[in-house]
Amino acid sequence: MITKGQTGLYIHWPFCLSKCPYCDFNVHVDSGVDQARWCAAYLKSLEHVAGLTEGRIISSIFFGGGTPSLMLPSTIAAIIDKIHALWPCVNDLEVTLEANPSTVEIEKFSAFREAGINRVSVGVQALNDKDLKFLGRKHSAKEALQAIEIASKIFDRFSFDLIYARPGQVPEDWRAELTQALALARGHLSLYQLTIERSTPFYLDHTRGVFSIPDEDVAADFYLLTQEMTSQAGLASYEVSNHAAEGHQSRHNLTYWHYGDYIGIGPGAHGRLSFEGKKYATREHYAPPIWLERVEKSGMGGHPFAPLPAEERFTEALMMGLRLRGGVTLAHLDAQASGGKWRDYVDEERLSRVRAQGWLDYDSERLWLSVEGMLRLNALIPYILKAQPEAVCV
Repeated sequence: MITKGQTGLYIHWPFCLSKCPYCDFNVHVDSGVDQARWCAAYLKSLEHVAGLTEGRIISSIFFGGGTPSLMLPSTIAAIIDKIHALWPCVNDLEVTLEANPSTVEIEKFSAFREAGINRVSVGVQALNDKDLKFLGRKHSAKEALQAIEIASKIFDRFSFDLIYARPGQVPEDWRAELTQALALARGHLSLYQLTIERSTPFYLDHTRGVFSIPDEDVAADFYLLTQEMTSQAGLASYEVSNHAAEGHQSRHNLTYWHYGDYIGIGPGAHGRLSFEGKKYATREHYAPPIWLERVEKSGMGGHPFAPLPAEERFTEALMMGLRLRGGVTLAHLDAQASGGKWRDYVDEERLSRVRAQGWLDYDSERLWLSVEGMLRLNALIPYILKAQPEAVCV
């Protein structure tokens, strides 16, 4: 659970050596990044935000992207040192770095640890070369296994990602791959179903029929198999796509899912910050050159903070909280309701209908989804909210 006054801090590095065809993040391919200039900009941006967030305690730092493992270890060290200088931090501060399994990045793991990183999340995505090529990944399965092995030796806490329900994949293929992954994991796995996002090359190819992915029924089989196998291995899901042994959950991501406060730094980064009982959305300029120039000029790389109305706060808190296996507390939902109650925002008839199906339940303290409900998460939330159009959900 999130402690009052504690705040996560996200640093977005927007650069990659190449962009994967399924990715819709704010990613830019640029091999000529001036790391010294970018380092100075991050430090200046941190100073600016620190002036707006006095009294906060930093509970976690997350370097995401893009490919933040392309940053120089000295840049990461400078950013971490600056954060410690600007804010008090919890004693057990979690500092995560997303990394790819390329040889160049693996060789920097020890330097990252020396810089202050104590947890890595490795973007493996698949454990065979054929699917890695399809996904646009530049590493081989051999490099992926090497990265996992080295990460396990250097870091006490690490995770790696896999994508399932790939074209041509059947549940038994996934069973074999997940068995291998579970034997390699030590505490945490992120397992995502392949989704086709607009504005990606995959979207166009999928629309044209270049490839197909498993239909909804088969995708559900993948999901249920994943829950069964990870649970039996001691890495039960604590969130829709994340699985961990006790004590190995991502503390930073839990801040998002508990709808806690977090600062976003870097091109396109978002944040949520509370001031005097109100929640504000923060958003940094999307284009890296614009963000960089504005920070260098004024220290501010973002748009003005935007207050969130109660309805939007409630929807966000519900959406994020129901991603968690333990669900969301009713007291937390009430706190977003601007003096009202959580029931003021939901359609009672639809809520009862969904509950009768066994997809959602609640008691005097919590609201949560069943495993079957998790399969319908994206449809259920708009369905049960008031003032939403009728949906084919039940």
